[in-house]
Amino acid sequence: MHVGTQLKARNDDDYRVFSQLGVNHICGFPPGEPKDWNEQLLTEYREHVESFGLKLDFIPLPLNSHEISNAENPNIMLGKSPDRDREIEMIQNIIRNCSMAGIPAVKYNLTLLGVVSTEDEKWRGGSTTRAFRYHDAVQEPPLTLSGPTTEDMMWERIDYFVQSVVPVADENKIRMALHPHDPAMPRPEGFRGVDRVLGSVDGLKKFIGLHPSDYHGLNFCQGTVTEMLENPSEEIFDVIRYFGERKKIFNVHFRNIKGGFLDFIETYIDDGDVDMKKCVDLYGELGYPYMLMPDHVPHMAGENSKMVGFAYTYGYIKGLIDSSGYGK
Repeated sequence: MHVGTQLKARNDDDYRVFSQLGVNHICGFPPGEPKDWNEQLLTEYREHVESFGLKLDFIPLPLNSHEISNAENPNIMLGKSPDRDREIEMIQNIIRNCSMAGIPAVKYNLTLLGVVSTEDEKWRGGSTTRAFRYHDAVQEPPLTLSGPTTEDMMWERIDYFVQSVVPVADENKIRMALHPHDPAMPRPEGFRGVDRVLGSVDGLKKFIGLHPSDYHGLNFCQGTVTEMLENPSEEIFDVIRYFGERKKIFNVHFRNIKGGFLDFIETYIDDGDVDMKKCVDLYGELGYPYMLMPDHVPHMAGENSKMVGFAYTYGYIKGLIDSSGYGK
């Protein structure tokens, strides 16, 4: 278990900063268009990352967390064939090329709504941070490009992708880590006509059961999962244990919140409702071997506020890992 990052490097100095901070494992972003990510390009990118003393543990598939109207490959979640089959073929090719290039894992989203938020709110010292207050969200916003999308429709599209892609991941020994729907919404009514089936613990349990594979699991966003819970400070540990015991956690987005289901604010890692040290101890007890990384941090003052906020969080995570005795 070790600290990691998915903060996109702006230049080589950012790779140097990661190394200098002891953040030696990263989710990196290869250059160019994903359709051009062949074995040579991915190998050269991995070697470039490694030249700074870093390990390239993940890259993102071109299945991002944006609303479907801004998706890189929208037809997979719109369920439109033959376009989705062409998009899935590209994903399969990226997985094969990752294997040949020595990149062990990929992360991805299967979403229509993207990340839904209300207005940013003030937090410690005048910083601003993401929040979601369901009672403040527009209750009758326009539908997505998918139109009304039921539970059955969502699962058909998700399962079609899983059955098409996970066997390729099996063959090539590439871990595939799915991010949950952020945030959870009431079910089955959902939001903007979409039933967020991956926005509940039961939905994530169903997802990992769609295909028996050691390479089919979760980009376990602990922040998003706590947003699903009525009482995160008590309930999160059973959720971590469930997926951790089954070896379905391939990466952890390690952040904290105040609040819970339908009403929360993202906090600094040290001032939310969840006991993050207790979480690290549990991951260690479960033998979790991969990255703990921040995915978001509050917006701080100053010209380089983003890197400052992430640097603080990296150090805090490193301290928790060291104190747990489970670091390596």
